[in-house]
This record gives sequence, C-alpha cells and structure tokens, in this order.
Amino acid sequence: MKQKKGRFAAIDALLLMGVAMPLLAGIALKVLFVPAAEGIEITGAYIFFTLKMPVGGDLPITETQVNSWLVIMSIFFLCLYLTHGLKAEGGSRRQHLAEWIVEQTDTLVMENMGEYFKGFSPFIGAVLGLSAFSSLVTLVGLYPPTSDINVTAGWAIMVFFLITYYKMKCGPLHYLKSFGEPVAFLAPLNVISEFATPVSMAFRHYGNILSGTVISVLVGTALQGLTSLLLGRLPGILGQFPFFQIGLPAVLSVYFDLFSGCLQAFIFAMLTMLYVSGGFPEEDYRKKQERKKNKNRKHSAVNA
Repeated sequence: MKQKKGRFAAIDALLLMGVAMPLLAGIALKVLFVPAAEGIEITGAYIFFTLKMPVGGDLPITETQVNSWLVIMSIFFLCLYLTHGLKAEGGSRRQHLAEWIVEQTDTLVMENMGEYFKGFSPFIGAVLGLSAFSSLVTLVGLYPPTSDINVTAGWAIMVFFLITYYKMKCGPLHYLKSFGEPVAFLAPLNVISEFATPVSMAFRHYGNILSGTVISVLVGTALQGLTSLLLGRLPGILGQFPFFQIGLPAVLSVYFDLFSGCLQAFIFAMLTMLYVSGGFPEEDYRKKQERKKNKNRKHSAVNA
C-alpha cells in the first residue's frame, strides 16, 4: 500500500514538474537570448532564428511560436495532473475541480449553443484554456502569444471555417441565399459582414492584450522617471530606489494581465459559440433531415 502511494505521489510530482518546466524553459530562453531593453522599448516578438524555406520566403521562429508551444505543454501536463487518479465515487479535491471545470464548460455550451452543439464542450474548453494561459504568461515575464496578431488571426480563421461549415449544413445553395436576407439589396453588406467577423475577433483579442502591455510599460517607466525627478537627490541608495514603482504597477498587472487576459479569453469563446450556433440554420436543417428520412422510408417501402 505504501509503495502504491509512493508511486502515485511520484507521478504527481512529475506531472507538476511537467507543468512548470515549459514555463521555466521559456524564462531561461528569454534570459539567454532576448536582449535587455534600455528605457522604453516596445517591440514585437523576438526572432530566435529563421528557417530557409524552398518556397514562400523564410520562416522566422519567434517568441510567439515558442511560447505558444510551451503553454500547450503546460496545459497538457496540468490536465494530466487534474485527471490523475480519478475515482467513480468520492475523489480528491483536484478531481472535484476537474469535474467542476467540465460541468461549467458543458453548461456554458448548452446555454449558448443548444443541444445540437453539446459536443463542442472540449473545443470551447480548449479555446478558453489556451487563450487565458497565453495571456497569463506575462505574470512570469514571458511574451504573451495573444499580443501577436498572427496567433489571434489564426484562431479567428479557424472559427470562420467552423461558422461557414455549419452555415452550409443545408447545402451551398441555401448558404448563398442567406446573403440575400432579409432583402436582396443587402447582399453586399452581408458578404462584407461575413468576412469582417474573423477580422473583428482577431483584432479585438490582440488589441486588448497588446494595449494592456503597452500601458503597463509606459506607466512603469513614467513612475521610474518621476521617482528620479523628485527623489533622485536623496543620499546613497535612497536616491536610486524606485519608490513610486511600488504598488501601482502591481495593481495594473492584476487588471491587464490577470483580469483582462481571462476576460478576453471568455469573450473570444463566447463569440465563437454565438457565431457558430447563430449561423447554423437549425430549423431548415431539421426539416431537410426529416424530408431525407421520409424519402428513405418510401424508398425502403417500394423495395420491400
């Protein structure tokens, strides 16, 4: 029994290390390769190296790609940790936490998408987790992938394909006719609105995360300058100590890094659910399925 508990605890420790090690590796990469900024310097993701491609130009490997994979690895090991040692009855606190996450995600999907889309829960949970953790890595000093338009645009394009797929459930002709609703002369506006959806989703998420990073840097630098201006004449180390940088940057970090990051993840997931379910012509699809069933029944009766 003791040996079994010891093995269980060892696996738990390895899984927790799997959660932490990708983030520690990201911090080490930043310390070793990303040059330190001097003064106010707001740039994009640092380019580690560039791969020569046979067609389409070179492929830069940046902080965005590296940190995205590190976040995915951390989430993967976190899921393994939360689901390690599941029991049919009772269970540990982490099992209750895992069950609560699943239940809340299922409820969110059912309330916003309906019964037909109940299988979307894993996808929405993945969107929420990846988006939130990609923004929260700023708390450990890493470059947030969500402040790169390429990442949020990729997610938005994926959602756009899902929206289009479910809009075409009743066939391409039905999909094309939907652009003429409620009146035909609005078709150009409906086409523009169709392609504006992924653009607005990408820029909303990217813009909010990036603006929070920029504001935090500007306020921190301004407080450093204010400290130097008002207290720089103090003797010794007191004149170099950033008194005004104590407290306020931490409050801003709580809002922009923690609250805003989680809020934008929730908004992106909500928009995904609403756009996909809202574009699905459920009533017409069910009528089409019913006609198909009736046709099959008649065909079976004739053959019998």
